[in-house]
Amino acid sequence: MDFNAIKMAAERIHKQVHLTPVLTSQLIDQALGCDCFFKCENLQKVGAFKARGACNAVSLLGENEAAHGVATHSSGNHGAALAYAAKLRGIPAYVVMPSNAPQVKKDAVAAYGATIIECQPNLPARERELARVVQSTGAHFVPPYDDERIIAGQGTAALEFMAQTADLDIVIVPVGGGGLLAGTALAAKGERANVLVYGAEPAAADDAARSFRSGQRVTEVEAKTMADGLRTTLGQANFVVIKSHVDDILTVSEASIVVAMKLLWTRLKIIVEPSSAVAVAAILEHKKIFFGKRVGIVISGGNVELSQLPF
Repeated sequence: MDFNAIKMAAERIHKQVHLTPVLTSQLIDQALGCDCFFKCENLQKVGAFKARGACNAVSLLGENEAAHGVATHSSGNHGAALAYAAKLRGIPAYVVMPSNAPQVKKDAVAAYGATIIECQPNLPARERELARVVQSTGAHFVPPYDDERIIAGQGTAALEFMAQTADLDIVIVPVGGGGLLAGTALAAKGERANVLVYGAEPAAADDAARSFRSGQRVTEVEAKTMADGLRTTLGQANFVVIKSHVDDILTVSEASIVVAMKLLWTRLKIIVEPSSAVAVAAILEHKKIFFGKRVGIVISGGNVELSQLPF
C-alpha cells in the first residue's frame, strides 16, 4: 500500500463515484475554535464513502473471480456500496447483515439488488454466515475494510479533499474498521507530508485507540455505541498503515456525538449519521489540539434512520 495505489484507484473509479463538495460554516468555526472544511461523503453514491472502496475492489476482479458474484458482511454502508458496484458490473451480490442494522441501511442494500442474509449482531456470527454463503454460491468475498483494494479506494476521498482545500493543518476522520483512516493517511500525507492525520472513535468502541496506543491490535471489543458504522474491529492491513502514518486516535462520548450530529444538521443543513459526527465530536472534546488550525473533516455518510434520531 502506498500513495501511488490511491492515485491509480482514483483514475479507475472516477466515472463511478461523485466528486463530493466541501462545505464550510462560520457558525461552526466559531463554536469549535478552528477553520473547518467538511468533505461531504454523505452526498456520495450510496450515501457514504464506502462506494469508493467497493468500486475499486470490484473493478479489479478478474473474470473468473467475478463469475459468481461478490459477497460480504456489513452493518449497511459497505453492503450497499458493494451492491452498487456489483450492479455496475452486472454480477450478483450477497450481503450478510446483523439483525439490528438500521432499516434504512437494509433498504438501501436491497434497493441496489443485493440478496440480504441476516445474522446475529456479532462478528463471529457474521463471519460464520458469510463463510456459508461463499461456500454455497461461489461468490468472491470483498472485505468491508481489511483489504488493500478497499483502503486504496477509500483514500481517494482524501486525495480529492487535498486538491479542493489548500493548506490543511489537520485531517480527521471516523475510524471503525480503519479503511477510511488508513486510506486518508496515505493520501493526505502523500500530498502534504506535514499534515497531521487523526482518527476519531467512540469511547464505547475504542479498539482502534487502544490498538494505536499499545502497538498491538485489539481484536475483541463490546461496542455499545449509537455510531453503528464504527462497531467493527480494526483490520490488520489497516492497522499496519495506521501505526506508521496516523498521528493519533481520539475518543469521544456518546453525548458529544449527539451534540456534534445536531450541530451538523442545523448549521450545515445536511443529513449525517452518528458515525459521521464522531470526527466533529472529537474537536468538541479536544479543542486545544485543533484551536486556530485549518481542519479537514470527512463526513463519512448520511444513511440514518430518521425515526430514531438521538436528538
